[in-house]
Amino acid sequence: MKTITTLLLFIASFAYAQQQDYALTNANLINGIENKVYPNAIVFVKNGKIEKIGKKGDAIASNYTVVDCEGNYLMPGMIDAHTHIDNLASAKRALKSGVTTVRSASVSAYQDIAIRELVKSGRLPGPDVVAAGVFVTPQLGQSILGDTRLGELIGGVNTDEELKKLVNINIDRGVNFIKTRGTERAGLPDTDPREQTYTAHQLKVIVDEAAKRDVPVMIHAHGDEGAYAAVSVGARSIEHGTFLSEKTLRLMKEKGTFLVPTYITLVDLTKPGGDYDDAVLEMRGNFMLPVAEKMFKKAHALGVKIATGADNGYSANTTSSVPLEVANFARMGMSNFEAIQSATTVAAELLRLDKQTGRIVNGYEADMILVPNNPLEDINALQDALLVMSNGQMAIKRLPFGKN
Repeated sequence: MKTITTLLLFIASFAYAQQQDYALTNANLINGIENKVYPNAIVFVKNGKIEKIGKKGDAIASNYTVVDCEGNYLMPGMIDAHTHIDNLASAKRALKSGVTTVRSASVSAYQDIAIRELVKSGRLPGPDVVAAGVFVTPQLGQSILGDTRLGELIGGVNTDEELKKLVNINIDRGVNFIKTRGTERAGLPDTDPREQTYTAHQLKVIVDEAAKRDVPVMIHAHGDEGAYAAVSVGARSIEHGTFLSEKTLRLMKEKGTFLVPTYITLVDLTKPGGDYDDAVLEMRGNFMLPVAEKMFKKAHALGVKIATGADNGYSANTTSSVPLEVANFARMGMSNFEAIQSATTVAAELLRLDKQTGRIVNGYEADMILVPNNPLEDINALQDALLVMSNGQMAIKRLPFGKN
């Protein structure tokens, strides 16, 4: 009983207040689609969406709650296109980092779908979740407990019928994406991330089965062979892509396949603490980082669409983040504006949400963050979200600092 009471109190502390309409005044506005700042802007938020964008001096009706942005920089909320959030505390940490939308890259037992529905119903302030459910991988491990139908796959997920079954169980449960793999993991000391797992035929079975129900597929692939197979059969995105060749990158450009490099995760491998702390992984990370940077620069030069993903569960120990990923994108050759778009407009397009979020324009979801400096000049400003609004709800508000 004590555990249930504690959980209910936690949910209550995280629940939405009654829907309010806002006027965010005195903002330096970056709308996400133009490489410029609109000074002295007012953003009106009504019923969870951006109603209109005004300017200093415009009348504000009494039903709007006024929030003075104090000349700070208002921009679209960021998107994490590769995360493993599976609990409420982690969802809150994502919001604190300035992330207002996430795409799950698989969880153990459909927790991402549950969080998504809580957010949709107004019981949680976000982030919005694009769910992938259970990983389509040769051995399900503890995920076998996620649905009673998965018990039939306890021996493995390898044949055409087994692959189709898992895809359809996921879709029956309501996923928005299917997550599968082309290669092994980098974050386990006993696996080689270049080693191919599923063949091109197996990946095609997965992609084709999901396509029957209009569900795209994201494919984990560090190694080039597994990634090329994934791109050739119609992957929506390649996750990680550390060892991608120019041949594979050119095919991605041709097919419009997105790249989610999760570079910041490799940085985590090289440092104590965080989500990884292992001597073998530290050596691996030090080897992979320059390879991944070279790949990133080639992908960018070729015009491959690149989106942000921090590849973590937002645990209390997590040190990787989307703001740090964006900073690395800028360091590796993107302009600050391009790097910001990777976390906003480009990531929204990847998630098929580009008509809903990722920019501050009339009619879009009111997903916005406020940062202290102009990120078009100081990309590190993204690491200090002063205000986070998700679906028009004030999820985080640290202003004003002074007291009357």
